[in-house]
Amino acid sequence: MPRIIRQLKRRIRLRARRQWLLARAIRRRKKLRSLLDQTAKVRPGNILLFVTMRNERVRLPYFLEYYRQMGVQHFFVVDNNSDDGSREFMMAQPDVSLWSTRASYKASRFGMDWLNWLLRRYGSGHWCLTVDPDEFLVYPHCDTRPLRALTDWLDASALRSFSAMLLDMYPRGAISAQPYSEGQNPFEIARWFDPANYAIRKNNEYGNLWIQGGPRARVFSPTSRPRAPR
Repeated sequence: MPRIIRQLKRRIRLRARRQWLLARAIRRRKKLRSLLDQTAKVRPGNILLFVTMRNERVRLPYFLEYYRQMGVQHFFVVDNNSDDGSREFMMAQPDVSLWSTRASYKASRFGMDWLNWLLRRYGSGHWCLTVDPDEFLVYPHCDTRPLRALTDWLDASALRSFSAMLLDMYPRGAISAQPYSEGQNPFEIARWFDPANYAIRKNNEYGNLWIQGGPRARVFSPTSRPRAPR
C-alpha cells in the first residue's frame, strides 16, 4: 500500500507540474510575434521540428538540409532577436514558420516556454522533434533509414516519446584552427568525442537518466566526478 500511495502522489505532483508549465507557456505566448506563417502547409502525419535560435546564420543551411533529408516536413522557429541575417534567411524558406521575440531566453526556461506553446498549438497529432541549431539527431541506421522509420517503430511499440543523450563533438587539436564554412557538414571538423568519463544516474522524479561528463567534466572539472543535478 505505501508504494501505491507514493506512486499516486508522484503522478499528482507531475500532473500539477505539467499544468504549471503549460500555464507558463500560455502566458509567454504574448511575447511571440509571427513573422512568417506557413502552417497551412502542414499536413496530417507530417514530422515537425521546433527550434529556438539567435545569431545562427552560418549553421542554418546545413541544419535545414540535414533534417529535410531525414524527413522533417516543417520547421517551427523562434528567433530571439538575431542581428546576423538568421531571421531573413529563415523567412526565405518554403517550409518554415517563424516567430520573433526580444524577451529573455533564460527567463523563458531557455526558450522552452515559447516552444511549448507552439508544440501545444501546432504539434498535436504529429511526431515532433525539439533541438537546437547545433544539435543533430543520430539514431541506429539513420544513414539509411529516415525519421519515418523511427516514428513507425515508436508507434508500433506504443511509445509516445523518447529522449536522446547529448554527445559533445569536437575537432582534433585547437578549436580555433578548425574554421567552419557555411553549408559544411560540421562532422567533417568535429569528428571526436569522449567515449568515457560519464556518470549515469536515474532521476527518481521523472524516471529518466541523467548522463553527464565527457569533455565538459574533463576540461572544466577535471578532478571532480560529474554529478547529476538534484
